[in-house]
This record gives sequence, structure tokens and C-alpha cells, in this order.
Amino acid sequence: MNKTTVVVFLLLFSLPLRASELATSIANLESAWAQTYYLTSEHQQTQQFPVLLERANALAKQHPQAAEPKIWQAIMLSTLAGHQTSLKALTTIKEAKILLEEAINLNPKALDGAAYVTLGTLYYMVPGWPIAFGDNQIAERYLKTSLQINPNGIDANYFYADFLIQHGRANEAEPYLKKAAEAPIRKQQVLADSRMQEDARQALHHAKSHESEYHRFLSVFNTVSE
Repeated sequence: MNKTTVVVFLLLFSLPLRASELATSIANLESAWAQTYYLTSEHQQTQQFPVLLERANALAKQHPQAAEPKIWQAIMLSTLAGHQTSLKALTTIKEAKILLEEAINLNPKALDGAAYVTLGTLYYMVPGWPIAFGDNQIAERYLKTSLQINPNGIDANYFYADFLIQHGRANEAEPYLKKAAEAPIRKQQVLADSRMQEDARQALHHAKSHESEYHRFLSVFNTVSE
């Protein structure tokens, strides 16, 4: 076996391993984010989210052509924005937007279309021009695209339902809330999925009168948009 053949063989053999390593790293990052987001105080989150962002950044450097690390960089940035000043948060969210667009260009179906869910959510949560890039039409288009990729996913259904409720379309939101509430919980995201399912059940129970709250990071924009 000549050297070229050996190199090719090793590369082919290493591809599944690298993919497996990336999947494991992403799963660990998801778990750490959920533990921090749902189970720690705001003070602890202020300390932990920058650390998790560094982990996502390092993973992105190791896998520059993979969409998954970019998606998690964007999620970390979006969450971190909730602990920053208004002006800093706007810059952070714009960085997240760019990363999500890059992830879509690399692999639009990565993490079951998570880039579309996250980007669509940002588009309806942040203020519009001239403050930020918020746009409800674009938001709905991205969220619908995420549903095309993953029609039974918890995230895709929950956030599209939340979008509809936010815009006075609670009756339209009900079937999506039902899907979110009944979707199988993913093994690697038990905590996050369980919490989101509970939110979906509560929203479904109050669908006709319920006005769901934006995520905590949106509060940093209130003073800016008034």
C-alpha cells in the first residue's frame, strides 16, 4: 500500500470518528447550556455563558466547515445578550444573526433546521429598523422553513406558535402547540425539551387569552425600543 493510498484510507476512516466527536461535543454543549439556562441564578449565568461561548468558539475553530458549532455560537450569543447593556446586546445579536446565516449556507438542515428556528425567533423578538433588524415577515418565513425541515420538532413548532400568539393569531397557534407538547423528547436534550413541552402545554391551555412572554434576553431591548 503506497503512501497516497494510506493517507486516503486514514482520511476516510477518520470521517465517521470526527463526525461522532462533533456530535458528542455538540450534545455536551447543549446539555451545559440547558443546565445553566434553566437551573442557575442570573448571577451564575452571567459568569457561565461567556465560558460556554468560548467552548462554542473553540469547537467552531476545530470544525470550520460545520454548521452545528456556528448555530451554538449564535445561541450562546443570543442568551448572553440578556446579561448585557442594551447597546452591547444589539451588537451581540447582530453577530448571532451573521453566524446563523453562515450556518444556513453551510448546511440548512443542520440540527434539524435549528438555524432557521433561531434566526426566525431573533427576527420577531428584536426591534426593527433603525434600531435593529427585526422583521415579522422574514421571521415567519424562516420559522415556516424550519417546519418544512422538521415538521414534528419541539423547537420549530413551539417558536412558530409563540410567533403567532405574539401577533394575535392564537387560534392558528394551537395545532403547533399541540405538536410541541406531544413531540418525543430528545435523549441529548431532556431538560430543555421537558421545559419547552411544559411551556407549550401551559400556552395551549391559555391559547385564546394567553400572551406569551419573550425570552429573558428580549427585556434588554425594552428601553431601546420605547
